[in-house]
Amino acid sequence: MKYKLRTWLLHLFSIIILGSLVWWAVRYAPLAEIWAAFRGLQLWEIAVLLAANTMLYVLVTLRWWLIAWADARYIPYLPLLGVRVSVFGVSYFTLGPQVGGEPLQVLFLQRKYGLTYTRATASVLMDKLLEFLIDFLLLAFGLTAIVRAGVLTETSASFSWELIGLLLLVLWPPIHIVLLYHRHYPLTALVRAIPFIPKNAKATRFLRAAEWLAGNFCRLHLPNLLGALGVSLLAGAGMVGEYALMTSFLGIHLPFWRTVAAWAAGWLAFLMPLPGGLGALEASQVFVLGRFGIRNAAVISLILLMRGRDLLIGGLGLLMAGTASWKKKSGRA
Repeated sequence: MKYKLRTWLLHLFSIIILGSLVWWAVRYAPLAEIWAAFRGLQLWEIAVLLAANTMLYVLVTLRWWLIAWADARYIPYLPLLGVRVSVFGVSYFTLGPQVGGEPLQVLFLQRKYGLTYTRATASVLMDKLLEFLIDFLLLAFGLTAIVRAGVLTETSASFSWELIGLLLLVLWPPIHIVLLYHRHYPLTALVRAIPFIPKNAKATRFLRAAEWLAGNFCRLHLPNLLGALGVSLLAGAGMVGEYALMTSFLGIHLPFWRTVAAWAAGWLAFLMPLPGGLGALEASQVFVLGRFGIRNAAVISLILLMRGRDLLIGGLGLLMAGTASWKKKSGRA
């Protein structure tokens, strides 16, 4: 009885905290302006944007499912879709560059389908590696567009060194995957090289086991790996395509490289350690689109549309994260 009461109180506390975050986001959001921006769109345009955004979550969930399904064929796809929305909600409203919700993925696989923490963590590790691989490729593509579009012409000399440093990051995910394939574990080696972390600590051994399982996945399930990589590429292209749709529906017509440059500026804003890139997203769009001669009213409508989309999905994700289904254990061992 005491255990059930404690569990119920924990559920209630989680719902209150997550509901408070949603209330805080809605309270300080310009809802009237967001609604006005949506009213400027045709019904079919809103339907297309919703369909495009839904497809993005379908694709990123498919990537994770391909990884998890390789070792646990009984895991269905559809429940993972709700988890990915929850992950976005938690990551969007917390400090950090759009990370923070990944423990939900681990907990869901462990508690719902009986995977060990190590195996569940390994699937999330591979999912994030493939996500970072595409993100860094998009980063390189976006920075190239920013240079070609002439956004930073006055600071091109100093920006070139920063560009080289950022482009070097593109090499990390593929190198990490290749090392895992050849039974080398860079994260474990890095942690063990830190002097104040005990070499036989439980966390170190846990990370080593998770990396070993991720490497095992690369070696034994190459078709799943390639399929997940292809899905990631489609999702990356879909993000740029969704942005192009929004600008087109709002009457902002830009050439290809300028569209990619404006999207990249907004995407980079989400890497700032702020909830939802608060302030950074607005500044990036005003600066870049202003350089392209887009009128302020159109830029503000675009920003409000993007904020409305993220608040809607993020709020839904937070509410889903607080449901009791996270606690339900599977009968599988």
